[in-house]
Amino acid sequence: MPEPGEQASLANFDCIERGRSVITAEQQALAALADTIDESFTAACEAILATRRQLAVTGMGKSGHIGRKIAATFAATGTPSIFVHPSEAGHGDLGMVTTGDTLLVLSNSGNTAELRTILRFARLNKIPIIGIASRKNSLVCELADIPILLPSVREACAANIAPTTSTTMQLALGDALAMTVMDMRGVSKNHLQRLHPAGSIGLALAPVSELMHGADRLPLVDTHAGMPEAISVMTSGCFGLAGVVDQTGVLVGIITDGDLRRRFGVLSTAFAHEVMTSSPKVIPADMPAGEALVFLNDSKITAAFVVEDPTTGPQVPLGIIHIHDLLRHGLN
Repeated sequence: MPEPGEQASLANFDCIERGRSVITAEQQALAALADTIDESFTAACEAILATRRQLAVTGMGKSGHIGRKIAATFAATGTPSIFVHPSEAGHGDLGMVTTGDTLLVLSNSGNTAELRTILRFARLNKIPIIGIASRKNSLVCELADIPILLPSVREACAANIAPTTSTTMQLALGDALAMTVMDMRGVSKNHLQRLHPAGSIGLALAPVSELMHGADRLPLVDTHAGMPEAISVMTSGCFGLAGVVDQTGVLVGIITDGDLRRRFGVLSTAFAHEVMTSSPKVIPADMPAGEALVFLNDSKITAAFVVEDPTTGPQVPLGIIHIHDLLRHGLN
């Protein structure tokens, strides 16, 4: 328990100011890190890209926690990657690392004793080593084939002990490496979708064709259908619209509530083609669901017909997607 005097001092402690100072310190560290990106970063990216088997990431303590995240980011963006705990490595886990791998080592001081075993193993087996540390004359940097120096900055901890700015820089540098290598590989959205089939990422990348209502639910009427029929289709379809198709089934227009209001006086005698809005907004079947949600919001519409390729002109509608369908699945 804190002493009474400590309790009294806490009464005047400015939590907001302290929180801001920590974030500012880490922000400044990231700015300094960005300024140090040089040819060693390029060499590291090229080494990872050339890796035949996998990227093995290691680090001890807080650097190890960051290393796990970096390994996961690489694996999720097209580079096979694992995390190897440096202490466990000497007890059999060195078998996880072999010829064809590249070793990425994280250590702020660069002299973490637990890293010595895996570093020596990598050197003995001619496994390329990328070392990330803040001291040039350190174990990690001296044994690394590609040393990357972190800027020498204070931790946000008042005693300059708790890893804060140093781990923030490690995380950012890992992200920079992973994103650069991903772009060098030419990883596509389709590839990312295959790696993220579940969760919000998988849903956002899923093509609209997987979420749309199919042909059996399409609210469609012929161009010469009377408006009473068109209104019946609109109300029974639960989408608030009706698509107008020609004799070949091609979508040539759409009827919405706005069209009904604009032509209210002639609805009893008008035909669908006289009331419809021509060239309606449509969505390609391969559009990612996340982009479809943005498209509907930006277009200020609640539903749209799905076609194969809208860039080639009017087409037969394949399905229909409503904004509520996307929201119900968890997109936002």
